[in-house]
Amino acid sequence: MSFTIAIIGRPNVGKSTLFNRLVGQKLALVDDTPGVTRDRREGQGRLGDLEFTLIDTAGLDEGAKGSLTARMQEQTETAIALADALMFVIDARAGLTPNDRGFADFARRANKPVVLVANKSEGKQGDAGAMEAYALGLGEPIQISAEHGEGLSDLYDALRALMPEPAGEGEEFDDDDIIVSDEDLAKRPIRVAIVGRPNAGKSTLINHLLGEERLLTSSEAGTTRDSIAVEVTWQGRDFRVFDTAGLRRRSRIEEKLEKLSVSDALRAIRFAEVVVLMMDAQNRFEEQDLRIADLIEREGRALVIAVNKWDLMGKQSSLISALRTDADHLLPQVRGAPIVAVSGLMGEGIDRLMSAIEQAYAVWNKRVPTASLNRWFEQAVDANPPPAVSGRRLKLNYITQAKARPPSFILFCSRADAVPQSYLRYLVNSLREFFELPGTPVRISLREKANPFAHKRKRPS
Repeated sequence: MSFTIAIIGRPNVGKSTLFNRLVGQKLALVDDTPGVTRDRREGQGRLGDLEFTLIDTAGLDEGAKGSLTARMQEQTETAIALADALMFVIDARAGLTPNDRGFADFARRANKPVVLVANKSEGKQGDAGAMEAYALGLGEPIQISAEHGEGLSDLYDALRALMPEPAGEGEEFDDDDIIVSDEDLAKRPIRVAIVGRPNAGKSTLINHLLGEERLLTSSEAGTTRDSIAVEVTWQGRDFRVFDTAGLRRRSRIEEKLEKLSVSDALRAIRFAEVVVLMMDAQNRFEEQDLRIADLIEREGRALVIAVNKWDLMGKQSSLISALRTDADHLLPQVRGAPIVAVSGLMGEGIDRLMSAIEQAYAVWNKRVPTASLNRWFEQAVDANPPPAVSGRRLKLNYITQAKARPPSFILFCSRADAVPQSYLRYLVNSLREFFELPGTPVRISLREKANPFAHKRKRPS
């Protein structure tokens, strides 16, 4: 099992900046506003030949019992319990504060090895605060600058002394364009992003999946800021599920922090393989829901629609068929996308949702044999030939599948620029229906067949 280190400290001392530096990616949101991090975030850190699991936590702060601040501290306490060692971070420029002293006692009571890190130590201004850190009784402070990457060699020495041995090489996942065998697909965790408008119940649903209060929830919209990944196992199948911030209309986003949260959510969509669009059962298929679904289709991700808070709707069996009709009418580009009625709070429909995710993932990875594809193609063209453009007939030669994830096809033809978009939509809809590709984006790109006589010059008249 990987060596786990939790980064703790009061708000705005640079914990998330240090986390991003050690994982080598800008995963955690960083801003000058205190309290940006709320949920704990895990990542694979690396420093030299050392590899470890890193947990970024919310800033330790006091709050009334049951308040959002108090529940953020509970998340931090959970991270400390899971960790093998702690990195206690202070702001060297600000010097020691009463909160630093109080939480240093808290770190000692955890009975875990502690590495004291004096962040923001670049320049002479950080030296005084770093010297004050000796008063905490946590050993020699390691002076670093997480933002500029200074002092990491000293941090390496401190961590190396704690860790038993360097971990093995990490494993990377394949890109969408790489062909993956069915056996490998069955073993790899399915990457799932849960997206939707604010306060649609995304975090509540994931908590029910996990069976614990892993993510902070609140009736107030905008509780989730970072896109947090959690590991879920359902009926022997592994999933990596991303909780994301609510996506509002662009015209309503003004604060810098919300812009960062939305950017993080969009990155989660691009990283995911299946995206679950969660909407409120009482306010379904609003304009923003349709915009998000269109974004998912343009990114080429498999789509599952989850209608949450279904327990508030009563027993209305006819609503599901009405939802199906509305979805096909409003979202023709992902016709047939599975729709699941769920209640994240009560745990209703969770099994149906996970089954729909698995099925959508299988369709997204589907490959069609070339022979079957061209038999369908001949039938489709015979049933509805392409229109003549400018008095000239379009010649469609044959079609082949270029890749899966999502299913993408190349159609060889003459005058590719003259094929109408309406005819391409006809082919996509026919292809989707014939080969059972519901809900997944289908791509058809046109390519002109090479003219074997193009190199020959015309004979002089």
